[in-house]
Amino acid sequence: MAETNGTKGRTGSVQSIERAFGLLETMADAGGMMGLSQLATASGLPLPTIHRLVRTLVDLGYLRQEPSRQYVLGPKLIRLGESSSHMLSVFARPHLAHLVDELGESANMAMLDGDQIVYLAQVPSRHSMRMFTEVGRRVLPHCTAVGKAILAQFPESEVRDLLHRTGMPQHTDNTITTADAFTTQLHQASDHGYAMDEGEQEVGVRCVAVAVPDAPTPLAISISGPAGRMTEDLVERAVPLLTQAAKSLSEDLH
Repeated sequence: MAETNGTKGRTGSVQSIERAFGLLETMADAGGMMGLSQLATASGLPLPTIHRLVRTLVDLGYLRQEPSRQYVLGPKLIRLGESSSHMLSVFARPHLAHLVDELGESANMAMLDGDQIVYLAQVPSRHSMRMFTEVGRRVLPHCTAVGKAILAQFPESEVRDLLHRTGMPQHTDNTITTADAFTTQLHQASDHGYAMDEGEQEVGVRCVAVAVPDAPTPLAISISGPAGRMTEDLVERAVPLLTQAAKSLSEDLH
């Protein structure tokens, strides 16, 4: 296709903007660092086009060139990411508040950020006993229901690679510490549509989570509380409510 940089395509979109954001997403998927030839191969665009787009993104601060001649995602993207994370929490709060109203336990939303789970939003239970989860906290995914719900959507090979990078430290007697046992739980989560944390991050705490479908970034929402209150009956009530909340949140994000 002929280069129409800066002009509107047949769908009414601006091709150069589509291509620039496509390059940023490609780099993010590749770990944040790529060379021009790698970008050209991954995107299928001609090298001169890649060079123009990359130079513009460097001038704007969204990319930076390293001494190795490789390009890395620039610090200006951090501000956009922080604002985007804040808006995700704004969108999530009404759905989480509804879950707390219906179920009485704390509701959370979390995201997979690199190899870690980060909690982006929470509406706490009105009970005096609160959970370990708090906005901004980072944990490894192998010991959380939200981590399981998210990773259940990933190819098993990618999950095993992540577990190899992070290790599987044991937090409680219930923490899963082998990749085989963990992937078995992910298969169960995929089959059932929800994931459980049975005191694997914090003793005496149960959590049930579902993934947010078609989310712009890997997200999950959950209900967590003391095991004594998080009965099987409550979990059974929670799953359809979580599933509906996740679907509604997904619609809000599109």
